[in-house]
Amino acid sequence: MIPSSCLERPAQPDTERRLIRVAGVVQGVGYRPFVFGLARSLQLAGNVRNEATGVTIDVQGPPAALDQFTAQLVSSAPPAAVVDRVTVERLVARECAGFSIEASHAGSASASSALVSPDLATCADCLRELRDPIDRRFGYPFINCTNCGPRYTIVTRVPYDRPNTTMCRFEMCAQCQAEYLDPGDRRFHAQPVACPGCGPRLSVSIDAIADALNGGAIVALKGIGGYHLAADAANEAAVRRLRERKRRERRPFALMVRDRAAAGVLVELNDVAAARLLSAARPIVVLSRRGGEVAESVAPGCSELGVMLAYAPLHHLLFDRLSAPLVMTSGNVSAEPIAYEDAEASRRLGEIADLIVTHDRPIQTRVDDSVERLFDGRAYPLRRARGHAPAPVRLPRPVRTPVLAVGGQLKNTICAARGGEAFLSHHVGDLSNLAAFRSFEQAIAHVRDLFSIEPAVVAHDLHPDYLSTTWAHDCGLPTVAVQHHHAHVVSCLVDNGELGPAIGVAFDGLGYGPDGTLWGGEFLVADAHGFVRAGHLAPVPMPGGAAAIRQPWRMAAAHWSNLQADVEPTVAGRHGARWAKVVALAQRGVNAPLTSSVGRLFDAVASLLGVRDDIDYEGQAAIELEQLSERDHRDSYPTELSDGAVLIWSSAAIVREVLSDAARGVPLARIGARFHNTLAEGTAQTCEAIRQRSGLDTVALSGGVFQNVLLLRRTVDALRERGFRVLTHQHVPPNDGGISLGQAVIAAELA
Repeated sequence: MIPSSCLERPAQPDTERRLIRVAGVVQGVGYRPFVFGLARSLQLAGNVRNEATGVTIDVQGPPAALDQFTAQLVSSAPPAAVVDRVTVERLVARECAGFSIEASHAGSASASSALVSPDLATCADCLRELRDPIDRRFGYPFINCTNCGPRYTIVTRVPYDRPNTTMCRFEMCAQCQAEYLDPGDRRFHAQPVACPGCGPRLSVSIDAIADALNGGAIVALKGIGGYHLAADAANEAAVRRLRERKRRERRPFALMVRDRAAAGVLVELNDVAAARLLSAARPIVVLSRRGGEVAESVAPGCSELGVMLAYAPLHHLLFDRLSAPLVMTSGNVSAEPIAYEDAEASRRLGEIADLIVTHDRPIQTRVDDSVERLFDGRAYPLRRARGHAPAPVRLPRPVRTPVLAVGGQLKNTICAARGGEAFLSHHVGDLSNLAAFRSFEQAIAHVRDLFSIEPAVVAHDLHPDYLSTTWAHDCGLPTVAVQHHHAHVVSCLVDNGELGPAIGVAFDGLGYGPDGTLWGGEFLVADAHGFVRAGHLAPVPMPGGAAAIRQPWRMAAAHWSNLQADVEPTVAGRHGARWAKVVALAQRGVNAPLTSSVGRLFDAVASLLGVRDDIDYEGQAAIELEQLSERDHRDSYPTELSDGAVLIWSSAAIVREVLSDAARGVPLARIGARFHNTLAEGTAQTCEAIRQRSGLDTVALSGGVFQNVLLLRRTVDALRERGFRVLTHQHVPPNDGGISLGQAVIAAELA
């Protein structure tokens, strides 16, 4: 690097000096090397450095060249950079020659607003070197450069420099140091830069790992954000053994494949799907099955597969030695958070894996793989994690005071908001055990520390028994309770750059209502300040409370008893005396809280049709009902809607028609289609009735039920046919993984 030489003496008359501050995701993505090269090409003098607020450039030269330089800071930025804001201050020019990258200035921790890049998949240049026998990083499983590699998972604090990452323990060798300091090198100021001589090392050779997988072993692999459990996806015995040890009975496993061509053998690919698979985030994308040799136990009875491409050097090296896809699932026992520390992995995964492969680069933050479906020609997020966190969500209006939102009990994320940005954590998961709760506390501490946010208020769910609610009450800060479905709707609004008002449709499993009942089929007139419950699905008892979530046949009993029908459905015979007892519970209202949940209606219909009586994972009955339903059938059942102050949509009418079709021998696939179509048409009719009362013509769709893309497609189409403007999620999930965003914005508006 050629250092600049600047003196406090007047410059030439035609020289102008500017202090330029660039905010956004501009650390760890090659932005300073880009600035250096741009300045050199335009023959400008000065320096660039990381600061707590982003990147600061002190630059001078002819005004025309400075104008071009300033414009290209945005238009020509590196692919992984996200430039949010550029501010320019004019200073007195001085005598100066050359341009340099200076040491970073941490600045005031309380003022930190630098954005940290998500982790990036291995780039094409590094892949070429990885496979080049004459390259010094040939076969090195930790190869990276300014365009790829770990970021969020290794950073300990900002600014993003090597001493502030878990790479600080590895002293660069002379060759790596030379690359790091060479402005013409791709590794110029790449913080994780390393080589076989000075960098991290695997505990087991690549050949030994591949031999184990080819031999049917289950391997725990330490990756970018934690441990995966890997197995040969074509080996039925290995996959079945993984299910037994992981205690995951039927929930589909994700698959990892070598490249796009390998994915195309297994699933239906269009240009959008291929683009998502190949994106720097490398998410798991759920796509329709096509063929290929995959063990039945990978995704029992499923018409779709969740597929991702190799994204770390280790993965690419393994696929050079493997012929089959790999099951690549989170390194945990079901319901626990992913293991990410070596001692923890040995303790928690030792009885699952036949081989544990670790390495000596510590992981600062555990991060799962992101999961997406596709909708309307774009990504539709189901889990926002690796490759996306902690990129901020831009707020439609800056918050007046810093806010922390702690999310819900399931699919937990936390969100910290300040100014015009909201920082969602990675996917934390279900707060059902001590390990998960500790992960939740770690996520809060890391996001607060990383972005130096000291919240003035903490937002939480209205449900008093959520562990996140308990934490909020115990944290010592003022709190704001936010109704679950209001948070869903506002998260969708904010995800689309809006604050309302709008008609919000929130369909999910359940959420605590202000009236003490369990909501879940809600039509709200809402904005960020408040909401009115304009309509909902008719409530029915939930016999056994939480037991009805795990046993959909209980909801079948409740909905059937609500009909006051004489002929028992076939599900009654499958449960004998228990059926009568549960029907009695529902009728007496004993241990049977009322719920308006669309998710529980899905459960009831799935059980009544013989699809599923008991579930192994959340939403299983609804997922299986969606998958068996015809895609092209358009008939629906009539909608019965009351005309009171609050619109009530009859669930009994839907169940009656479903049972009638089943009794007449209508194929299950057609009944399933009619059920989905009825929910879509009924939603549109209810929104039409609300529009006539409110004058609103924008509808925001949110809640976990809208992970169902068949229902989402039908609902969006039905609304658009009636002239509605429809908002769906784009960057945060419709499920409970998105509610912390809604909580944060609502609390900020009320604070």
